[in-house]
Amino acid sequence: MIITKQKETRKLLEMLEGAQRVFLVGCGDCATTCKTGGQEEVAAMAGFLKAHGKTVTGTAVPDATCVSAQTKTALAVHKKALKDSDAVLVFACGSGVQCVKEADRAGLDVLPGCDSLYVALVDDKKNFEQVCRTCGDCLLDVTEAICPVTRCAKGLLNGPCGGQDEGKCEVDPERECVWITIYDRLKEKGRLDRLKVRRPPKDHSAVRKQVSRAGELGALNREKSAWPPAGSTLRRHKLDGKKAD
Repeated sequence: MIITKQKETRKLLEMLEGAQRVFLVGCGDCATTCKTGGQEEVAAMAGFLKAHGKTVTGTAVPDATCVSAQTKTALAVHKKALKDSDAVLVFACGSGVQCVKEADRAGLDVLPGCDSLYVALVDDKKNFEQVCRTCGDCLLDVTEAICPVTRCAKGLLNGPCGGQDEGKCEVDPERECVWITIYDRLKEKGRLDRLKVRRPPKDHSAVRKQVSRAGELGALNREKSAWPPAGSTLRRHKLDGKKAD
């Protein structure tokens, strides 16, 4: 899940300076869970903007705003309202904002209503915990499904630093040292030999090339297949387009 927070209202009004008629877009997936861009939040923002003299021309909350097909379908219903707008304010992650811009046919200003923070795990108490930085070079198969890039305060790749004290993190003594946790899990499964393999620092330029290549492959796949079909969501479908169990 991508965790977002709404921008300060002062910042939103600054961005909308000169735009009188505003169309609002939310997201029925991550932003709804974060309570930053669901139906309720979009409705509340519409009220706020109206109270500050803005005209809200309409609202839309696609199931997942980062899915281009869904966003295009949702906005097509509001073609007239969008044509009568000066700007679109999007309460979703950065991917969602860019999907809305790709679907824009009126040359509108498409503005972010939220800041994207991180990718998180949501626990049974609905707390968010950052567990992934989408670094493009996953090593969870080596570290027993625990990400040291994110969960180690220093992002170390080859074991704990010398500052850990009785299993606690040097940077935050209230937290467990993630590398001690990884060590314990590896020891339990008889896989401590994995720690003997030295991992070099991440080559971020290589990661950028991978992302670029993934985009090229995605374009090729879209030419061969109509997936995802309009109205589908990534949460409910596997990559082959079949419904997940």
